[in-house]
Amino acid sequence: MVKEGYYFGVPPLLLGGIAVILHWWILAGVLITFGFFCFSFFRDPERKISPDPEVIVSPADGRVVVITDEENAGRPGTRISIFLAIWNVHVNRSPAAGVITRLDYQAGKFLAAWDARASRQNEQNIFTLATTQGTIEFKQIAGLIARRVVSWKKPLESVAKGERIGLVRFGSRVDLWLPQGSELLVKVGDNVAGGSSILARWPHQTANTSGEASLVAAERQS
Repeated sequence: MVKEGYYFGVPPLLLGGIAVILHWWILAGVLITFGFFCFSFFRDPERKISPDPEVIVSPADGRVVVITDEENAGRPGTRISIFLAIWNVHVNRSPAAGVITRLDYQAGKFLAAWDARASRQNEQNIFTLATTQGTIEFKQIAGLIARRVVSWKKPLESVAKGERIGLVRFGSRVDLWLPQGSELLVKVGDNVAGGSSILARWPHQTANTSGEASLVAAERQS
């Protein structure tokens, strides 16, 4: 469990214990139930990460709700959107190994995470990741209930594939943008697990010197 679980879970358990002593049974039941829910929500299980350098893993637990062709900074590619329900693990992971060249926070709305507009209009952290295979982008997107996106990383930090990079609280969405030609291995409706589920394979044409050059440049800056 991540530390946020203790911050959110311990206080209602303590208050629930006081309510039990005072025989306020209904209040005690609500508080204790909420405390244990928080412990469950902020759980952080270990995951088996594929060592294959050609694969891109899921940045989050949840259900694939959108797969669409979409340009990013003028580059053609594909966006995969994953919806995280409140019962899913909310710790997010890096989809590939590389250097975080940019980390941009965007203030915004709190539309329901399944709303198509959430990808562009909601509060979000936008990670740009340079790898030896090319550049990808992924977003932590707040939802209707989730109103805090949390990054545990900073720009120019190196990350391993499947490494924990942050979380979004209480229901959310994570988007992943892949370069054109990536071989998709999931479809809309699939349930995926952060770090252990393989979403795609890199396109062969991006495994070239330009990808390696962008990673070297990022590592020199760090």
